[in-house]
Amino acid sequence: MARFDRQSFLGADSDRILTSTTLGIVGLGGGGSHVVQQAAHLGVGGYVIVDPDSIEDTNLNRLVGGTVADVKAARSKVDIAERVILAVNPQARITKLRSNWQDAIMALKECDIIIGGLDSISAKDALDAFCRRFLVPYIDMGMDVNSVGERFIISGQVVLSTAGGPCLRCYGIVQDSALAEEATKYGAAGGRPQVVWPNGVLASIAVGLFVQLICPWHDRPVDRAYLEYDGNLGVVANSSRLVVLGARKCPHHPGHETGDSDFDVRKSSAPKFTQVKRRSLWRRVLDL
Repeated sequence: MARFDRQSFLGADSDRILTSTTLGIVGLGGGGSHVVQQAAHLGVGGYVIVDPDSIEDTNLNRLVGGTVADVKAARSKVDIAERVILAVNPQARITKLRSNWQDAIMALKECDIIIGGLDSISAKDALDAFCRRFLVPYIDMGMDVNSVGERFIISGQVVLSTAGGPCLRCYGIVQDSALAEEATKYGAAGGRPQVVWPNGVLASIAVGLFVQLICPWHDRPVDRAYLEYDGNLGVVANSSRLVVLGARKCPHHPGHETGDSDFDVRKSSAPKFTQVKRRSLWRRVLDL
């Protein structure tokens, strides 16, 4: 039996597709570390991994692959992610950037899909806008814990944002009031409660959407998704927001704002979907 025989239902050509795909993962401290691990086991061949931080003791409750030795060595999260990937797939193509994602845009815009695990609402908003401009499908993960009296409620969501479809603002995940509140607490966005199992659930949902986007196993092509997680009941369900939005297109990011004004096909190096093919695909979605 060959290595990937048990996932052959993903499609006759799925091994090649996964190997040739480049996945961007922004934020590696919680859900992003689960995504790294799962993508490596799936056989994803290319990675752009981005995080500015080193592991700390407070990360050990949720960062998959992190160890006490890593904390003592103040090892960077991108180095830990690289180690996890290479331990499973020594031939993986990895671009690791120990930086904020805004300083990694040249590498990120070459990705086929980007998955984000950012705490900051403003960062989510900006990364969503970046991905839509360069016609890269973006999967966003978010988790929070809220107190109601003496009880705590764990909740989360995973959304897919693609050109022409609903963005994070359409879904209500990014709101001006939340941005304003966050701005008054500058520097505190990373203090939200996080634990390993909701991160794992949300990451698994995100990886499932990723595979549904690139492999031919699923009978329903997906261009939008909003899945809500109730951590107290252990339930994942489609958000009612999808019904409210219907098939309407995003009003926040007009189609004419997409594309790289400096794009030159002769200099493109995207490994699977070339920039030209990607633009052709999403321009059909946008009806441009």
